[in-house]
Amino acid sequence: MDHGTRPRPDDPPRVAGPDRPGRGRGVLEGAFALLGALRRCGDEAGVTELALACGVPKGSAHRLLDQLVTLGAVERHGSRYRVGPQLYRLGQGWEPHPGLRLAARPPVQRLRAATGASVVLAVLREDQALVVASAPGELEPLVPVRNGTAFRLDTAAGHALRGPLRGGAVLDREDVMDGVCCAAFPVRGRDGRTVAALAAMVPSGRRLDVLAEAVAAAGAALGRALARGVPHRAVPPAALAP
Repeated sequence: MDHGTRPRPDDPPRVAGPDRPGRGRGVLEGAFALLGALRRCGDEAGVTELALACGVPKGSAHRLLDQLVTLGAVERHGSRYRVGPQLYRLGQGWEPHPGLRLAARPPVQRLRAATGASVVLAVLREDQALVVASAPGELEPLVPVRNGTAFRLDTAAGHALRGPLRGGAVLDREDVMDGVCCAAFPVRGRDGRTVAALAAMVPSGRRLDVLAEAVAAAGAALGRALARGVPHRAVPPAALAP
C-alpha cells in the first residue's frame, strides 16, 4: 500500500516482517523499547547491544535510532547512542502530582543544607519508589541520588509511601545497607492521601532522632505547600517552538 493511501476496512491486517520493529510490535512501541534499553545500558550503547536488550531486529533498531536522532530524542557519537536533549526536556515536564516537583525544591534543598544528608523525594510507580527530586549529600558516591532512580519498597521511603503510618518518620538503622541510615516521612496531598515520601540518608553513627524530626518538619511543610496550591510555571514562548 502506498504511503499516501489510507487503509480500507477490507484491507488485510498488517503483520510483522523483517522490516517491522518486532512481532506484533508497532513503531512507537519499538522506539520506546529502544529508549528504555538506552536507559538500562547506561551512558552509551551500540545498536547491536540495544537490539538484543529490547528484542528488536538490528536493522529495525538502526532505522528507529536514526529517526530518534533526527528528532533529538537520541544522540549518536560514532557508532554509539545515548539519550538526547529533547527527551530530557520532555521528561522535565512530567508531574507525578500537581505542583509536587516545583513545591519540593525549597524543602529538599533546606533539608540537605541543615543535615548534610542525601535527600530524595520519591513517588510510588510500578512497585518501586521513583525519585523525582533529589539533593546529593555526605553519602556520595557510596549511595548516589539522582532523579529517575528507583528504590525498593522495603526501604524507609517505600514504607512511608505505602503507609498507613501512626505518625512520625520511618527509620532505617542499616536495615537495607550497611553503614547507611535513613529517615523517611510521607507527604500528603489536599485530600490527605500520601502522594510522595521525603527521605534523608546519612552515614551510620548519626543521631536518627534529630534527622527524623528534620525530615518530618520538611515533609509537613511540603504537604502544606501542596494544600495551598503551587502556581503553574509559565511556559516560555521559545519552549513552544517545534
